[in-house]
Amino acid sequence: MEKLTQKEEEVMQVLWQLQKAFVKEIVPQLEGSNHYNTISTVVRKLEEKGYVAYEAYGKTHQYYPIIDRDSYRNTFVNNAITSYFNNSYKNMVSFFAKEEKISATDLREILEMIESKK
Repeated sequence: MEKLTQKEEEVMQVLWQLQKAFVKEIVPQLEGSNHYNTISTVVRKLEEKGYVAYEAYGKTHQYYPIIDRDSYRNTFVNNAITSYFNNSYKNMVSFFAKEEKISATDLREILEMIESKK
């Protein structure tokens, strides 16, 4: 699975949320100023990469994701853990704790979730 650019990920987030959409429905869902032609190009690149497919309605296309959000997330979170945290979830969690991105309360909740699965 190929890593997406930031703009491609933004478009995919919209498609995952809407499930099916024409480009004209995607554009207003995106942050900032986005030109229709730019987003149309991004969607076509996503199609080339195998992330989306479409149903044709005359000259217009309604796009839908063929890669689900969980598959994409799992692939790239696992790659990040391998590449940046020496394949250690402990190292990843400690990194976020040191950066103050996760609180002790959050960690206790995570521990409770882990313990409740035993």
